[in-house]
Amino acid sequence: MPNTFGAQTTTDEVLDGIDLTGRRILVTGVSAGLGVETARALAEHGASVVGAARDLGKARAATQAIAGDLELVELDLASLESVRACADRLLADGRPFDVIIANAGVMAPPFGHTADGFETQFGVNHLGHFVLINRLAPLIADGGRVVNLSSSGHRLADVDLDDPNFEQTPYDPWVGYGRSKTVNILFAVEFDRRHRARGIRATAVHPGGIEETELGRHMTQEEMDALVASIKDAQEEGVPEFAWKTIPQGAATSVWAAIVADADAIGGRYGEDCAVAEIVEGEGVRPGVRPYALDPERAKALWTKSEELVGERF
Repeated sequence: MPNTFGAQTTTDEVLDGIDLTGRRILVTGVSAGLGVETARALAEHGASVVGAARDLGKARAATQAIAGDLELVELDLASLESVRACADRLLADGRPFDVIIANAGVMAPPFGHTADGFETQFGVNHLGHFVLINRLAPLIADGGRVVNLSSSGHRLADVDLDDPNFEQTPYDPWVGYGRSKTVNILFAVEFDRRHRARGIRATAVHPGGIEETELGRHMTQEEMDALVASIKDAQEEGVPEFAWKTIPQGAATSVWAAIVADADAIGGRYGEDCAVAEIVEGEGVRPGVRPYALDPERAKALWTKSEELVGERF
């Protein structure tokens, strides 16, 4: 069956007619925006959803209207102690997961560090999820999936494994964001390689630009307007003009990759607008994924560096 979904597809359209009863799914960042919508769509179509969030009070308030099986667990991705405690709790529970959706993240904050001394974006967007997902790997059912939320922002910067914490180079919040989003893709590439023998496939997705989420909380409205204007100015002829998505449209690609996409098509790849993206060389604002983000050797090197940084081997 051809893929009839696109940029304007919503989560409920992706899941139309699908019963997820019996499926158990972990979603991180279930206190606002895409995380709440992803959890809602999955739970209301029958899945048992575990929603992880740093602020449980905020998460409870944000998810109180969700009809379905939703359990909340505490997870602060800026603290490996919290990450390990969350993983230990889920491991002790012992119930398997069919899907893990690594949704939580931060974008372009002022320079700072996690509790473990990592640059905030690299630590939260990558290392926290790296430890969580790897520790939970034994719980992922054969044939399961891992979905990492990346971004078209990966085009802003390749990863710098020699200086991931900006100790040798001046900090630029957008370079940091670009690096972390490239890393999200590379992690999926290597996780997919390591676990595909069990039928587990990992992928990374770009949700699109969603104005109503909290991801841009470190930006003023003027900065946000200037960013959109710069994107439109940089777009090449023939490329569809940038347009904001709604939250249900933004979460649709995550749900598509987690549930309905062909596993072999998405494994170790990058998706956008509910489809596998093409590999695109060159600069400029355009659809597609940059080749360096799918480089298997860089993915292996990232894995080794990440293990070194967190002091744990997987």
